[in-house]
Parts: sequence; structure tokens; C-alpha cells
Amino acid sequence: MSSGTPRPARWWQTRPRSTWRGSPVDENVRGLLEGRNFAHVATLMPDGAPHSSVMWAGLDGDRVMAFTGSPDSRKARNLAADGRVAISIVDSDNPYRTAQIRGHVAETRRGAEALEAMDRLAVQYTGEPFPWRTDEGTLYLIDVDWSRFAELPFTHPG
Repeated sequence: MSSGTPRPARWWQTRPRSTWRGSPVDENVRGLLEGRNFAHVATLMPDGAPHSSVMWAGLDGDRVMAFTGSPDSRKARNLAADGRVAISIVDSDNPYRTAQIRGHVAETRRGAEALEAMDRLAVQYTGEPFPWRTDEGTLYLIDVDWSRFAELPFTHPG
């Protein structure tokens, strides 16, 4: 294609809506976090390589909640060393609706406070309180630095 030729229209691309630091979480991103949609949470390994885990995620105000059961888990050790995270969420009913979030751990909770939040997440995802009671679990509250929602105009056959 020469420099004077216009680019073909890309009907399949949507213009994602982004929310930047200091702004509340976009209502569409919030909707995905309030549903039963699994999140892929990426942390950084000591050598800088990405580490991704599928997990439940929800909201505590404008902060994203994520939970890990053991302080010795790879995810917990990564977050202790570097609190930056990237999160992607896919709508379980329509996988062409997605959200991406970048942020950092702003607060951690343990013990009864963490279990109370974990119960809220478990009820959100399963309808029942979290069945495994442990004082070792850590709740991570993540401040959102950037988020984006995108929806493509496809129909999922499932």
C-alpha cells in the first residue's frame, strides 16, 4: 500500500474506552468485575518474566480485590517483591466483551478481614461463603492506574 492510499476500514475494531489514573473505574469494567467473570492476574517474577493466574476478582469501592491462600505461593512472593499487576477479564456470557486493568497493590489484609472479603467473592462466584477457613490467606486491594473496556461486534455461538 503506498503512502497516499487510505487504510481500509476495519469494521471489526472498536474504539476501546480507557480510564486513567485518578478516575473511577469505567462502568463497563466495573460490571465485569461485579459479575462471575474470571480474571487473569499477571505479576512479575524475580527475573522480570510474567506470571499469570486465573482467579476470582471483585471490587472494594474503586479498588480491585484479589485473594491468595498461601503467603508462600508464587503470586504472593511476586507481589511482595513488586506490587505491580496487570489484569484481564473476559465476560463469561460474551467473550467479545473484555477489560484490561493495570495497577498496583495499595493494601493487604489478613485474618478475619481477608476472610470477610473472601466470603463476598465466594458468594459473588458460587452463591456460598468460602469453604476453606485459614488465617494464612491474604487479600490484595489493587489501586487501578489504567483500565480499558472493549466490545467487539461478534455473536458468540455458545
